Amino acid sequence: MKRRGTPEADLQRAVVQALRFALPRTAIIHHCANEVTEPGPRGAKRQAILVGMGVHRGFADLMVISEGRVLFLELKAPKGRLRPEQEAFRDAVLAQGFGWALVRSLDDALGALAAHGFATRIARPDGRAAP
Repeated sequence: MKRRGTPEADLQRAVVQALRFALPRTAIIHHCANEVTEPGPRGAKRQAILVGMGVHRGFADLMVISEGRVLFLELKAPKGRLRPEQEAFRDAVLAQGFGWALVRSLDDALGALAAHGFATRIARPDGRAAP
């Protein structure tokens, strides 16, 4: 049986690994498994339980907390599109002053850290620490 492609899951694993390497050891990288993929009534019941426990529709794939900064990362395959609830989450997060970024590649994730002022342990070519 051939494994079905999972580009977003593969990207997420690569991003998490890179963030664990790049960010200070005290940083928190969290994934909230906020959707049940099981079809039918059983899946709907599980999803309702999660919603009752505080799962928020459209919540970003990753939340990064480091040195007083918070950044939400929504990972998408190259042609993936945001669902309306993901757009609503993005807008709510940005309105409250938190960082949010759409990530389609490892470079996007690392660029989002820099764009939102996260300190990293990665040195620049001139030997200084990256901003």
